[in-house]
Amino acid sequence: MRSGDVVELLQSLADAGVSAFVAGGWAVDALVGHQTRDHADLDLAVDSRDLASLLSLLELQGFEVTADWSPSRLELTSGDGRTVDVHPVEFAADGSATQAGLGGESFQYAPDGFASGTIDGLPVPCLSREQQLRFRTGYEPRPVDVHDIRLLSELEDHHQNRPRSISPKSSGEPRPVWREPR
Repeated sequence: MRSGDVVELLQSLADAGVSAFVAGGWAVDALVGHQTRDHADLDLAVDSRDLASLLSLLELQGFEVTADWSPSRLELTSGDGRTVDVHPVEFAADGSATQAGLGGESFQYAPDGFASGTIDGLPVPCLSREQQLRFRTGYEPRPVDVHDIRLLSELEDHHQNRPRSISPKSSGEPRPVWREPR
């Protein structure tokens, strides 16, 4: 998926009030501040209360569900081959979140698991460095994981602003907006 596609999709989600965070390889690149490798898909951690809205929006943009591993994740693909991997999460009052797993296990997002980065110079909500490193343990890393872990390890260990979405354009540029999960 190209960076312009990612930014356009995130803007449409924000315009609709959908709370979503870039995850996976695109989130690594967002934290680094520029694209470092090609990406086959866009991973999104989505507030589970916004899941129906997100799926409707993606359907209107030509995506259809091609893999359904609910409640853990859904994969949607467009006619032109773009792929979005959706990970529904339930937020707690402290800012942490939980994603259901396939076998009854769950994946935890700590309160420091959400940050902001940039794609094509525009602010985007994404998973934090710390959360991404936590998710890249417990399995044999693929070459893309080795690449991403190296980049994440080189980043300073600090907490960034934590926008919940990108607001509709105002004065020509999107700006980060803090939006509490409902």
